[in-house]
Amino acid sequence: MRVVMFGYQTWGHRTLKALLDSEHDVVMVVTHPKSEHAYEKIWSDSVADLAEENGVPVVIRNRPDDEELFQQLKEADADILVANNWRTWIPPRIYTLPRHGTLNIHDSLLPKYAGFSPLIWALINGEPEVGVTAHMMDEVLDAGDIVMQRSIPVGPTDTTTDLFHKTVDLIAPVTIGALDLIASGRTEFTKQDRTQATFFHKRAEEDIRIDWTWPAETLERLIRAQSAPYPAAFTFHKGKRLEILTAVVSEGRYGGTPGRIFYREGEGVVIVAGADAHTGRNHGLSITSVRTEDGTELPASTYFKSMGGYLTPRP
Repeated sequence: MRVVMFGYQTWGHRTLKALLDSEHDVVMVVTHPKSEHAYEKIWSDSVADLAEENGVPVVIRNRPDDEELFQQLKEADADILVANNWRTWIPPRIYTLPRHGTLNIHDSLLPKYAGFSPLIWALINGEPEVGVTAHMMDEVLDAGDIVMQRSIPVGPTDTTTDLFHKTVDLIAPVTIGALDLIASGRTEFTKQDRTQATFFHKRAEEDIRIDWTWPAETLERLIRAQSAPYPAAFTFHKGKRLEILTAVVSEGRYGGTPGRIFYREGEGVVIVAGADAHTGRNHGLSITSVRTEDGTELPASTYFKSMGGYLTPRP
């Protein structure tokens, strides 16, 4: 098939590489300009560079809603448009233009985790598996019929970075497998169960601020979700920002006020956590390593010279 691709960052790069390595003919690529957004500087392999290296015409756009691009797409005469990690709305006259419409590749197990940063949100929420879905685009974001889907289990110590590397390897087989089904003449695919749908926003600074009223189990997953190279989850100690790099759920149960720097346990320092911490039934979050405002990384047992005092959401 003649394919136009819309994509950005490493997800788009992997999709384009899969298409270039396939029997399909990539006739045009549309991608975003480089961004200084913290989350868009991560996994930032260039779609534009890969296309140009392979002689594929490239168009740079923030939004695909201008008449010039529409005319270029008409002239490309595509059988299908393939999108992965396109960051803005694609209007109906664009996604319905190719003969077979538009196939979107999304890094979650739809219908759950439509929208943005699905791996991070899924890990925070304790999902047992994550994956990649190829679905037909329609008027509702990430809601079209599922053509192909693959999953991987989430391990007990997996970080978002681990899950990224595992799921990005699913892009090629899911994309090409879905295209092969469409090329074979299939037109009926699996409807999404919209009663199970969830939709998440882009992550920002406020989303990595630690709330000590959250259960320790959730906070431990938040720390793993914000693994390097993502911005680390943070709190404040004595008015200064403190990033939490690694932590585990405490073995013991600790009661008191959320945020209290309470007890040395093994190699960590336990912080009281949970809205109902006063009951004494909760585990705490045992912090094992931190990074200070000046960028110094330290074991928590070294940083916290004495017990007592509090970690707080704000200075």
